[in-house]
Formats: sequence, structure tokens, C-alpha cells
Amino acid sequence: MSYEGAYRADASLRGKLRRRLARLAHRRPLAAAPGRPMLSISFDDAPLSACTTGAAILEARDLRGAYYVSAGLAGQDAPMGVCGQAADYRRLAAAGHEIGCHTFSHLDCGRASGEEAAAEADRNAAVLADWGAPRLETFAYPYGDVAAGPKHALAPRFSILRGLHHGLVDKGVDLNQAPAVGIEGPDGQAVARRWLSQAKARKAWLILYTHDVADDPSPWGCTPKALATLIDEALAAGFEIDTVGAVARKLAA
Repeated sequence: MSYEGAYRADASLRGKLRRRLARLAHRRPLAAAPGRPMLSISFDDAPLSACTTGAAILEARDLRGAYYVSAGLAGQDAPMGVCGQAADYRRLAAAGHEIGCHTFSHLDCGRASGEEAAAEADRNAAVLADWGAPRLETFAYPYGDVAAGPKHALAPRFSILRGLHHGLVDKGVDLNQAPAVGIEGPDGQAVARRWLSQAKARKAWLILYTHDVADDPSPWGCTPKALATLIDEALAAGFEIDTVGAVARKLAA
């Protein structure tokens, strides 16, 4: 299994129409507004630096994050650094972090069939269970993309399926293609801070994501200082911070 590297979305008219139709199809709107500012920190692909440095930042504040793991990438070199391995994910799960599904091979769900996506999710869940992870409650689409078939096939399996388009989770938002905001790139911290301000004002749920957490991060990662600062600012602003799965359960109660 190998990571495909930098992703380029299908810019054709067909690709654009497919993405628009997927956003309209198989929706599951959140029934009620959160009523309070909430925050979740997630790490896509779960590179080793996120499993160690990222986890340490959260644990120092008695918080936990969500790690979206593609088991087929374990131990491999990726654009954001070496991915974690079974022992890393086992430790995270034992410490109370959420292990989420990211398909087994980092499948592009925008170009896959529903059957392919379902099989990938099942294979990922089985391997991660062997590594000590509990049942996978939530899902993040690799590359943030999905077609209607995979969206339909995956929706019954998870409490929330997360994309990469910016936004807040509030009443009426589609839980089968939920928004998130990346802490990535040179302006990642500033962008995340603006969305934190909006989430506080609207009493909504913000899901932040990043990849690696390093002093010299990849274009898809952030520095430890940026991550720690954003978390501390959210705590000072009165945010309730929990894993994606835990917040989804609270809002469904």
C-alpha cells in the first residue's frame, strides 16, 4: 500500500457536477443546534508526529483528539511524515483518544463505488480492531471528497462523516458530509482562529483538523505552538472540547 501524495480534485465539468450532487444527496441534517460552543481536534492520516506531539499537547490539558487512520498506510512514508503504526494507535486508544475510519488504503471516495468504499471501511475496521481500537464511530473522507454512492453506503455505519469544506456543525448541517477547518499552511492558525470566533458567537460545533504536528510542518500540518495556542484560546473562551465521536453522541442524545 502506498500513499498517492498531493491530491488534485477532478476539475472537469463532470467532476464539479458530481461534487454538487453528492452534497445534495443522502443528507442527514443535525436535528438540534448544539446550544454551546464546542470543539473537536482531529488528525487525518495519523502521522507519527500527531500520535506523539499532538497527543501530548492534548493530554497535558486532559483532552483527547480524533485520529483518522488508514491502516494500510501504517509505518509508511507520506507527504506529512511517517505514519503511525499499530503500537501507536493502540496507545492512543488506551489513553482515550478516538480512532476513526479513513478507509484502509486512503481510498478516494469521490472516484470509488459504494461497494468499494464499504469494503475498505470494513477492512480498516477489522485491522484496527486487531490492533486494539474499539468500534469506529466516525469517518473522515480521504481528500475530503465523496460521490453519492460511497456517501450512501457509508452513512449507516458512522454517526458522522467529515469532509474538508469549511463550516460549522449546527442545526440542519449534513452529518453525512460535515464541514471542518484545517490548521494547515502559513495562515492556518489565523483561519482556525476566525472560525473559533464564529463558533463561539453562534454556539456551534467546530471540527479542526490537521495532519503532522512539527516545528517544520508539511503544507498539511501545523506547529506544536499553533495547536497549543488554539486549544488554550478555545478553553479560555469557554469551549467544550471533546472527540468527534463524543460530541456526536452528545448531540444525538
